[in-house]
Amino acid sequence: MNDERIIELEIKAAYQEDLLQALNKIVAGQQQQIDRLEATCTMLNERIKSLSAEGAGGENAEEVPPHY
Repeated sequence: MNDERIIELEIKAAYQEDLLQALNKIVAGQQQQIDRLEATCTMLNERIKSLSAEGAGGENAEEVPPHY
């Protein structure tokens, strides 16, 4: 009976090890996706800032056109 208990515990440990490896792969993939999304957000923020800077140098959007 003691041998059966040890075998059962070894089987559980093996399943947990496999599960841990699978979860580790998932977390690593999610981290890569987060890194890509952060890079995209940074690029978009810089693009928005550059467009805002270009727009700020031009005419005021609330200004009445000269023909009025």
